[in-house]
Amino acid sequence: MADTEWWQRGPVAGVPDVLQPVAHILLQVRESVDEIVAPLSVDAWNQRPAGVASPAFHVRHMAGVIDRLFTYARGEMLSDAQRAALAAEKDPVTADDIAVIRAALSAQVERALAELRTIDPSRLGEFRGVGRAQLPSTVIGCLVHGAEHAMRHVGQLSVTVRVIRAG
Repeated sequence: MADTEWWQRGPVAGVPDVLQPVAHILLQVRESVDEIVAPLSVDAWNQRPAGVASPAFHVRHMAGVIDRLFTYARGEMLSDAQRAALAAEKDPVTADDIAVIRAALSAQVERALAELRTIDPSRLGEFRGVGRAQLPSTVIGCLVHGAEHAMRHVGQLSVTVRVIRAG
């Protein structure tokens, strides 16, 4: 593990100052997940101690929530592929799936960082409807929630993995 968290490593190149916290969170999500899941067996990836979500769910959900919330931030609706990915987040994984899932999260973080670099800070307060109900949010609301929600699942993943290892 690095000696410092991402927010203590300085600015992320090309990301507007106001969006630096979003970039830092996304990078911390990726790094933390890599550390937490590296030693897991396939069985551990699928375990649901006390009925909680599996590590596989959490990692898939992190990538998915970043993708979905950044889609809403652009003012777009979810695609059929995004809805299908959401539905598949709870599916068990095989040994062949693990590298793909880890790579998908890393790639999603890279896409999100690239997108942050293109955002005009003057548009952060613009309305964005979320979901089919078009619940009210803003560009920055969607971006922050995407990163924050992913980090929330890092915490859940960490606890779940500790319980699995203790069992």
